[in-house]
Amino acid sequence: MVISWVYAFVDRPRERFERAAEFWTAVTGTSLSPRRGADGEFATFVPAAGDAHLKLQGVDAPAGGAHLDLVVDDVAATADRAIALGAALVADHGSLLVLDSPGGLGFCVVGSRGEAVRSEVFEGTRLDQVSIDVAPHAHDAETAFWSELTGWPVLTGSRPEFRAVQSPASLPVRLLIQRLDEPAATRAHLDFSCADVAATRARHEALGAVVVAEFPYWVVLRDPAGGVYCLTSRNPETGRLG
Repeated sequence: MVISWVYAFVDRPRERFERAAEFWTAVTGTSLSPRRGADGEFATFVPAAGDAHLKLQGVDAPAGGAHLDLVVDDVAATADRAIALGAALVADHGSLLVLDSPGGLGFCVVGSRGEAVRSEVFEGTRLDQVSIDVAPHAHDAETAFWSELTGWPVLTGSRPEFRAVQSPASLPVRLLIQRLDEPAATRAHLDFSCADVAATRARHEALGAVVVAEFPYWVVLRDPAGGVYCLTSRNPETGRLG
């Protein structure tokens, strides 16, 4: 099994699709593809150069969240591997399989369309991480699942509740497994790496984002469509602190 690309998804309520599209194209320096899907619920954020790695999905949920697609050389074999590691098959669309991780996070396995070139850093930032937020009792198992499925190493984060599942430098998205403080349903959000968090925060606030919380190495914001995401002080080129 070879993971050749990873897509991160901005999942937002269907009725806020246009507002989400407006905000996320602005903060990523992309344009929006034509909408697709039976109800026009999907679109891709297209960068000026390189291959896309971020998409938008309108969902039937009050706030939305995030998920990821793994682009692989063998969809069926990858799904079988995921199921053997504890995932559950949710839907089979042939070239696209929908699964739930052992902790209950939805994700997809899809075939390649030739994606290979990372897009450039935009205004000192890169959307490069899906943070999977997991209850304490499921944190170790969820970390092990994603590491074993991807074959990527687990790195210790800046705090004990963080484990980074580090993708190869050629791929546009890595995974962070975050242990929550109390029992809750598994969910996910997106993170930017930022050369200057304060400057990026100011730009995002000017576009309608609202600060939710501040920490030493990251800031939590809510976008105009109601979804939470983070700005982190990681290096936009390497994805690591410092």
